[in-house]
Amino acid sequence: MNKVDSPIGVFDSGVGGISTLKVLATMLPHEDFVFFGDSGNAPYGEKRREEVQRLTDNAVQKLLKHHIKGMVIACNTATSAAKPMLIERYPDLTIVGIEPALKEAVDNGARNILVMATPLTLAMPKFQKQLHLFSGERHIETLPCSGLAGLIECGAQRLDDVRDLLRRLLSTTSGTRFDAVVLGCTHYPFVKKLIADYIPSQPRFYTGYEGLTRHLTHLLGDAKLLRTSNPDRHIEFLSSSVNPHETDLYRELFTSSFESSTQFGRPYTYLSISHE
Repeated sequence: MNKVDSPIGVFDSGVGGISTLKVLATMLPHEDFVFFGDSGNAPYGEKRREEVQRLTDNAVQKLLKHHIKGMVIACNTATSAAKPMLIERYPDLTIVGIEPALKEAVDNGARNILVMATPLTLAMPKFQKQLHLFSGERHIETLPCSGLAGLIECGAQRLDDVRDLLRRLLSTTSGTRFDAVVLGCTHYPFVKKLIADYIPSQPRFYTGYEGLTRHLTHLLGDAKLLRTSNPDRHIEFLSSSVNPHETDLYRELFTSSFESSTQFGRPYTYLSISHE
């Protein structure tokens, strides 16, 4: 395969990365994608850093078998824990990773900011450095959301539990009228409306997906690896889950926002792999 025509790999610890894939697929309309969700090992946010690094490297190995030309780590925890290691280990692969969009919120003038993320993401030195940099005249609160990604991973059947957990988590904040909420886990955008129900100040939400996609586009463009046409577009979904319906969930979450879009009418290739 011509490297230009190779797909872009997208990886997450589970279903959360589908929210990133939606933006990537919209802003890069001529590219093929291979998405791997490590739902068999989700969630990552409460694991040890070394375990996250091992699982993330395993995901890269799986995606490399599909001859990917670039890699998107659509998991804040995996980006924080493993991206530097991956860049050193795979110097010939273009690698970008999603990070909490705190800078984006600050650049847009937000003064009272809530950052929702997994415990490991919030504890990593890179985020702590950014938090220290932007604090001061701004009010920035962090909210470790233990268990939230795991519940979202279960789909609609745990929706009531998601509501209960969000209510408990958000009741622990200071009561500040937040004008910005940074969703520092790719699972969280799927329940953004539920989060908004418990924050009466109607804040603006930040994910960082558009900036991530622009950065990837710039890197692939510099490497002359961007496609300019693709009449037979393919998006593959892979999962490590033993649940045979896991990729059906991936497909449902992905296509839900594209049902009226002709560019996503067909084709897709849906592929499931067994848990190893």
